[in-house]
Amino acid sequence: MKDGIHPNYREVLFMDLSNGFKFVTRSCVNTKEMGTTDDGRELPLFKLDTSSESHPFYTGTQKSINDMGGRVDKFFRKFGKPGAKAEDAKAEEATK
Repeated sequence: MKDGIHPNYREVLFMDLSNGFKFVTRSCVNTKEMGTTDDGRELPLFKLDTSSESHPFYTGTQKSINDMGGRVDKFFRKFGKPGAKAEDAKAEEATK
């Protein structure tokens, strides 16, 4: 490998600011602060707004499309379901 052209790839401590969850992984991210892991190691610290411990998708608190207060049904009532005209035409022919 050539010297001086590769980023500084090292272990970095990531901390979720919403709940204090910490994890260590290797990264090239630039950091200005240092943090201490649970086992006492001093590592570069990168602060996150959300992580897998606090994101609604991973914690199971994200609302499903079906639980959005009938927004999907309201849309279909207003604009019609895709392919509904073809189904209506088939139903009319079947009744004749």
